[in-house]
Amino acid sequence: MYKQAQKYRYPAKKPLGKICWAFKVKCFQAVNPHLSLREVINRPAPLYILLVVFFAAVACQLIFFFVFEVALTKRDRPVSSITQESVSVLVCAHDEEENLRALLPHLLSQNYPNYELIVVDDRSNDGTFDFLREEAVKDPRLRVVKIDYLPAHADGKKYALTLGIKAAHYDLILLTDADCVPVGNTWIQSMMTGNTEQAQFVLGYSAYRKLPGILNAFIRYETILAAIQFLSFARLGNPYMGVGRNMAYRKSLFLKNKGFNKYLGLTGGDDDIFVNRHATGRNTMVMINPESVTISKPKQTLREFVKQKVRHLSVGKFYRFKHRFILGLFTISHLVSWLLGLLLMYMFPEYLWWVAAALILRLFVATGTIYLFGKKVGQPFETWGVPFLDFLFTIYYISTGTVALVTKKVQWKN
Repeated sequence: MYKQAQKYRYPAKKPLGKICWAFKVKCFQAVNPHLSLREVINRPAPLYILLVVFFAAVACQLIFFFVFEVALTKRDRPVSSITQESVSVLVCAHDEEENLRALLPHLLSQNYPNYELIVVDDRSNDGTFDFLREEAVKDPRLRVVKIDYLPAHADGKKYALTLGIKAAHYDLILLTDADCVPVGNTWIQSMMTGNTEQAQFVLGYSAYRKLPGILNAFIRYETILAAIQFLSFARLGNPYMGVGRNMAYRKSLFLKNKGFNKYLGLTGGDDDIFVNRHATGRNTMVMINPESVTISKPKQTLREFVKQKVRHLSVGKFYRFKHRFILGLFTISHLVSWLLGLLLMYMFPEYLWWVAAALILRLFVATGTIYLFGKKVGQPFETWGVPFLDFLFTIYYISTGTVALVTKKVQWKN
């Protein structure tokens, strides 16, 4: 075969070259047995490279999803002791009167022996403070911290969190947002199941409410895909982020590390960067069960959603290198699988079935992982929509990720 190949284009002279040529010939003839040796040898080299890159990207995705499924199905590690220590539930609010009217009854009716609820009124312009003051009279567990002035160097959300944490009576701080609602009255109890003597962080899942429309379906898909990643890696001992809608950490840890001091002026990162800097496999617990979930109100317009995601994605550049590498590898292999797969099927129809089979296999495995996670947290997802939403995710990440990469200034709330 090698001697015949020398007659044609790109003759291989070195031993490694012989191996590469033989591999190329075998690959092309396996896909197209009808091709002659001349036709195989004269196939453009870039096509060979594109095929190798595509199948490598799909293989990388399959490995990632296999790792996720291992993490989601592994048994929780045994703990030496579980305590029901006192908890400070913390909520920051800016013009959130309507949401707080819905949230407070859920938080004040939790089945947990000893906790306080701290709501930080961050310069609200509506009736938030008056409502909170009235409710605090009815229930002494509710404490209100009012902010009238924001220092020029500080981000509003981080400043509000810092004052709320400092005002907390208890060491254990459980965070959620004003537009969230716990799934039941055992939310605190369930999250505190992960609280051990060694635990400094407890990470939970926060889903978005199901509403009609493609935008809502995509928001929920993007959320569940991100949760599968960060909760899976945390369960495997490599936590890199959490969501402020449902997580807990210790006041003593926060104060010891001077809170958000190193990135106080950065918008975003109050949850994920803090976890990224201080969480480890030993001091982090993960709670993924139906009782530990909170449900958030999703954005109603594409513009609001993109603005939110640009804020979230823009802080990813401040993660540790190893986490940026892992997340980058997952994202790039995801994008390459779709973009290169579609390109190969369009430009080289003779490889359509092989490329399509690889894409279908990847989608099948990804759908199974999403189904498994949804079942585990009691929030099933419509798996029939995964192929379409997964393709939309490619377009979304290219556009939004690029904007987030170059964005220098984003806002939480005015």
